[in-house]
Amino acid sequence: MDFSLMVRVFPFFLEAALVTVQISALALVLGLAAGSLAAAAKLSRSRIIRTLGTVYVSIFRGTPCLIQLFILYFGGPQIGIHLDAFAAGVIGLGLNIGAYMAESIRGAILSVDKGQTEAARTIGFGRAQTMRKVVLPQAARLMIRPLGVNTVALVKGSALVSTISVVELTYTAQRFIGSTYKPFEIFGVAALLYMIIVYAVARVVDLLDRRYALS
Repeated sequence: MDFSLMVRVFPFFLEAALVTVQISALALVLGLAAGSLAAAAKLSRSRIIRTLGTVYVSIFRGTPCLIQLFILYFGGPQIGIHLDAFAAGVIGLGLNIGAYMAESIRGAILSVDKGQTEAARTIGFGRAQTMRKVVLPQAARLMIRPLGVNTVALVKGSALVSTISVVELTYTAQRFIGSTYKPFEIFGVAALLYMIIVYAVARVVDLLDRRYALS
């Protein structure tokens, strides 16, 4: 194993890891927003709104994320959507993970004891007030672990944006392999940095879980 090569390329991989973190963080924010809206839509009393939420979740969970990225980046210009690779990666990953987060959020809300809702309604709370003050605070605790799993999947799935030329960890590894012909060492460095990022995410999830458990 060529350790000297791994040391030489490490600074370049650190820069690429920062891009991976940035694209994952932005996609996470978009995914949480999209997932929350989709979950609310699927819980709506309106059949039309429920259908819209179901269609969104079905499309983005039922098709490969890679195809979604290709449609957005390569196919977008045909319908007037012109995005650079980074923006297309953020939007594609965000909308994809948002569909999975929608089910995690909806499941957590439905897991809250219905007696809590009934009790809130008997003391005069409206539906929105009951959701905001009674259901969501309890559901938030149940969302932490599933959303943490979604976030880890998002970080690992961010490697897909290398296919549309975003210079993140996987793209950087592929580029160095072309010049060094040492895939074991190069992919080993990339794997190490992915593991560090995933570990950091897992630690944050653990801290949030403990904090809510004590509150």
